[in-house]
Amino acid sequence: MEINRTAIAALVLSATGLAYIAQREDYSERAYPDPVHGARVATIGFGTTQGVKMGDKTTPVRALIRLRTDASDAERALKRCISAPMFQHEWDAFVALGHNTGTTAVCKNDARTGPSTIVRRLQVGDYQGACDAILLYDRAGAVTKPQDRCSHPDNRTCRGVWADRQALRAMCLGQNAPGAAQ
Repeated sequence: MEINRTAIAALVLSATGLAYIAQREDYSERAYPDPVHGARVATIGFGTTQGVKMGDKTTPVRALIRLRTDASDAERALKRCISAPMFQHEWDAFVALGHNTGTTAVCKNDARTGPSTIVRRLQVGDYQGACDAILLYDRAGAVTKPQDRCSHPDNRTCRGVWADRQALRAMCLGQNAPGAAQ
């Protein structure tokens, strides 16, 4: 039996996708400085940054509601740049990536380079390639030498980012994440 992908307009982040984001971001009751941008990008709850100031506090319920709003914002933005139908697990992975990196990074479309690798590959139906392109998002902040990339074996500052990208690629491909229970 062949299973068809769903039109992008009909997809919404699944409970599994939302739980993945919440687990990855972890919960913080108090606003804290973003690990890359410092106090100028205060973060709270499950990774919320918009409208957050240092000193803000939240509760788990409010943080989860805010996470769902943030994820919905990411979904709307991604639907403006992606038109390819997808499986639910693919959509969940791309929304989780967009939530973490910002949807502008996932969509990127400028006059010189065009759309992002993910978008280009989806446009031609290369779903495996689009999932593999998640691994290109392997940095947190500026990269001035190879060791600054989170995927570099000598990088000790953002190994969690690289582990997340591997897990998102596996999710996108419909596989268990590396190290996950089989």
